[in-house]
Parts: sequence; structure tokens; C-alpha cells
Amino acid sequence: MSARSKARKRALDLIFAAEAQGLSAVELLDAGEAPANEYTGELVRGVEEKRDELDALIADNAQGWSLDRMPAVDRNVLRLAAYEILFVDDVPDAVAISEALNLVRDLSTDESPAFVNGVLASVARR
Repeated sequence: MSARSKARKRALDLIFAAEAQGLSAVELLDAGEAPANEYTGELVRGVEEKRDELDALIADNAQGWSLDRMPAVDRNVLRLAAYEILFVDDVPDAVAISEALNLVRDLSTDESPAFVNGVLASVARR
């Protein structure tokens, strides 16, 4: 697993835990015992800063699904990947989507990869 893949996984862990606990992901990042990869910090801070914009975009592209109805892993993977697609210039859209699919394949439901792929493909076309 590449360093960036590990950074994405760690960022997802922090964003997911923060949502579950009703906390700020940045606070969890800053309180971490082990130093985080620089890219993990960039992702966590970026998703936190742009969360409202990301959520609106995801909701617009998740036809028939509200954010609340989505599995929590899918919702947070979508936030992470949408952030990369929109705001991280050195990550090609296809890489962001592929990495997101790898995460949901490992961590979510059997239906999640197709759902996440469809939403992110719509986001990338914008």
C-alpha cells in the first residue's frame, strides 16, 4: 500500500470517528498520539473546511439517496474522494475514484463500490 493510500485510510478513520463521536476531525488529528502523514492532515483539514460544499455536491449527485441514508463509511469516503477530485490538483480524478473504491470494497457493503463509483463519476464530470 502506497504512502498516499495509507494517508487516505488514516484520514477516513479520523473523519469517520469524528462524525460518530460528534467531534471535529481536526481536533482528533491534532490530538493523535502518533504523528500523521502530512497528506492525512491535508485531507482531514480540507474535508472539514469544505464539508458543507462537499455534502451539497454529494447529495446533488447521489440520486435518490440523502446523506443520512448512506452507510457512514460510504458518506465519508465520498467526502474524502470528492475533496481530492475538486481541490487536490496533483491527484488525477481516476486515482481518487479508484482509491475510494478500494476503501469501500474493504470497509463497506457489497453494493457500495457501484454506488460510490456512480456518485464520484458524476462529481468528476462537473
